[in-house]
Amino acid sequence: MADYFLVSISNRQNLELCMEYSMAGFTNSINGLWTFFDIEVGDYISFLYGARAWNLYRVIGKAAYRNAEELPPWPPITFRSGRTYSFPFRLFLRQEREFSEPMVRREFSYVAENLLLRGGYRKTHFQADTITFYNVSEMGTPYSGKPSYPELDGETFEPKIVFKRENRTIPEKFYFRELILQSLIRKKLKDTILSEALEFFGIDHPPEEFEVLGEKALPEGYVDIFIKLRHPRGTNKYLLAEVKTGKAGKKDLRQLRGYTEEYGAEAAGGILIARDFPRRLYDKGILPVRYHFEGLDPSEEYSYGELLKMLRLEVDG
Repeated sequence: MADYFLVSISNRQNLELCMEYSMAGFTNSINGLWTFFDIEVGDYISFLYGARAWNLYRVIGKAAYRNAEELPPWPPITFRSGRTYSFPFRLFLRQEREFSEPMVRREFSYVAENLLLRGGYRKTHFQADTITFYNVSEMGTPYSGKPSYPELDGETFEPKIVFKRENRTIPEKFYFRELILQSLIRKKLKDTILSEALEFFGIDHPPEEFEVLGEKALPEGYVDIFIKLRHPRGTNKYLLAEVKTGKAGKKDLRQLRGYTEEYGAEAAGGILIARDFPRRLYDKGILPVRYHFEGLDPSEEYSYGELLKMLRLEVDG
């Protein structure tokens, strides 16, 4: 099933360009790459600006461009730090519905809570749940116009991930970061260890009744992956997952335990995913899961799709 995201827009001019050209662009930063990887062809997005959600689009294509600073419609942008970014990562969109709705509507409560607890838009995109997507699909009016894309004559490339810092050449090659791992695990988890996790926590629902969502803000922080019933009836069941690129420790265990306690009775437990665990790390409310990339050579470079195929998740012990 397709996912639904709200994509943060930094200013009114960029919003107007996105809507005029039915396109979303992301900077040559790790956050821009993460967004480009996380949102797939077939997913749906709305733009998020001025505490409002703007229109509903389906992603019909994506591409990364070299020399993006020379391509329309976004000029390079320089921040106070002095760093200048271009927009090499592009999503091509087809508009489905036309609306401008305030985020205070109860239909946006899942995403609005994330915005409030994070203190605003300091994130490139927010994944919404299925209920939000169903509500948005009835907002405003259907759109029957045709998309108008700018002419892009630049050379395209496939972004790669490297595991040695000296091999990175941005924007073509980025060093492996936790954000990328979180995205990969989110897409892999449901078809691998979710059924074992449900059995471990004594949850009497099949995996297909759950949705695996991205980062979820909490009063004391945020969890990397949030798992919940797609269509709860009466009560919900939550699993909270934390992802660590390296070795997990007792601090990570305590942090995740604290997050599950914040959710109270509906939180069935936590999943701690890491490359390795100490020998005596144990908590009956936390399921430890190891990850690795089968056949990975740290000196080589890999596409996102290649890493997704290589990723293995195994319940520890």
